[in-house]
Amino acid sequence: MSLAKMPDQHPQRPETPRKNLLENKALKAILKSRWFPGIIQIPVLLVFTLIVFELVAGPSAAHDNFGTAGTWVLWWPIIPIAFVLLGRFWCAICPFGTVSDWVQKFVGNNRPVPKFLRKYGIWIIDLTFILITWSDHTFGVVENPRGSGFLLLLITTGVIASGAFFERRTWCRYLCFLGGLSGNYSRSGALELHATPEKCAKCTTQSCYKGNGKQAGCPMFVFPRTMDSMASCNLCTNCIKACPNDSIQLSPRIPTQGLWFIRKPKFEESFLAIIIMGIVFVQNITMLKVWEEILKKLENFVGTTNYFVTFTITFIIAMALPVLALFASSYASKLANKRSTIENFARFGYALIPLDLAGHIAHNLFHLLAEGKSVIFTFMGLFGMQMHEQSTAFVSDSTIQILQFVLIALGMFGSIYTAYKISKSNFEAEGKIIGSFIPFVVLSLVLAAANIYLFMLPMAMRM
Repeated sequence: MSLAKMPDQHPQRPETPRKNLLENKALKAILKSRWFPGIIQIPVLLVFTLIVFELVAGPSAAHDNFGTAGTWVLWWPIIPIAFVLLGRFWCAICPFGTVSDWVQKFVGNNRPVPKFLRKYGIWIIDLTFILITWSDHTFGVVENPRGSGFLLLLITTGVIASGAFFERRTWCRYLCFLGGLSGNYSRSGALELHATPEKCAKCTTQSCYKGNGKQAGCPMFVFPRTMDSMASCNLCTNCIKACPNDSIQLSPRIPTQGLWFIRKPKFEESFLAIIIMGIVFVQNITMLKVWEEILKKLENFVGTTNYFVTFTITFIIAMALPVLALFASSYASKLANKRSTIENFARFGYALIPLDLAGHIAHNLFHLLAEGKSVIFTFMGLFGMQMHEQSTAFVSDSTIQILQFVLIALGMFGSIYTAYKISKSNFEAEGKIIGSFIPFVVLSLVLAAANIYLFMLPMAMRM
């Protein structure tokens, strides 16, 4: 559900000179090479195959399984960091995307994307993300190598079906739960691909989107000439290779800058942003050493020891509270700017993405730094070398905690500044700017404080 702009002021990005990284001849040669990004896709696919094999046929105990360590201790914590530094580049080399490309090349029907997917794809992504998180905690997917393997094979099946029937990367754009997450996070990323308007105005081929005889067009259904966000661009460089006018540029930018001037805010994207905040809360709460004590109190309150029931209650509460808080802030903002609560929810929900990202990275930082050596140990286990008595930590818990606090502080300031820029770009009157901005400052402070409190409590190890 996109919201049309209403009078006051259209969010316009100031046209300032941007450095073009493609002026570096070596980098440009790499990105325009026919070997890129295939030269990275193949090793990634081979590692993915090994991980799936280990999950399905390797040790049944998570702490002995390289697939579990590689997926949840290494890849899952690193991926949001990659989104900040490189945008959705992971999506260009993702094994699911590679499989989809190959299936489409050899047996694909290349049918148009169904209208309901184009319209409701983001809601499918939102729902899938919520269900995967819920099922993980309810059925212990992460702690169960077979469960993780089944999940990856199930996704692979969907990818193959999508590649066989539909054109381009329909799965990545409209169905992948990680694609929705990466789309939101990539708006905060430090890289921006954009076209040169003066050159595009004279172009009649549209090769960047359609492709040409030698190079495929954009797999993500993005037209670089009109693209105003990095949410769907996976930096595959097809457009760079196909453009006959050398119009495409790749520029560094201030992290969060991509959130400041969103022309068509969407309620469903802001909803995903606030839901991720709830998911981070769930992940933190259930990893705490006091979770068992909390669980017992909840069991006594509801009168059942059924974990399915007690966790589902916890999950619903953790999801609902941030959403209600964003609605409350949007209503408070409405009193100042006279826009609807829904419109404020859609517009200012993007401001929470930096804090989302910080909370996500901070939570996974514990697994990466406290359990990171398990990746090395389980890999050595593939060759019969056992390291059970060794510590899996790279640094102490206190060091991890300090890093988590720093990340939350950076995310909080990023969200506050983003809320200010959104308000300033949409309203002219000083009273409207401040009145619209303040409720989201309060919300950012509250959510940051909740994250810090949870990170102050000792967490349980996964591996």
